[in-house]
Amino acid sequence: MLLNILNSIFCIAFILFAYVNLNDNDFWLWVPIYMAASICCGLAVFGHFYPIIYLIAISFYLVYAVILFFAKDGVRDWIIRYKRPSLVESMQATKPYIEKTREFFGLLIISGALVINYFVAIN
Repeated sequence: MLLNILNSIFCIAFILFAYVNLNDNDFWLWVPIYMAASICCGLAVFGHFYPIIYLIAISFYLVYAVILFFAKDGVRDWIIRYKRPSLVESMQATKPYIEKTREFFGLLIISGALVINYFVAIN
């Protein structure tokens, strides 16, 4: 029951995240990223688990997260160079590090949701 509630929340949240990304320049990347995670969570609500798909998606998301971590004006620069200023003071990405850092944490959230479903699926 708790897993169904959690997956329902993730499914709806990821759909909303995809919708918010429709006006970005890189919507062609982020809408499919969020929709793939949303579909996986939505199917899990109905008892359909696909561990191989989860592993492929998690691998892609984590590799991309590492790229964003080390990118110029990425997460590492946000921590070291910019001294971790707020990422949520404005919805507009007014500083160079904001978008990459937000994307990084989005990928970690997606990966976490899929990891939960993966471990449920293999047990």
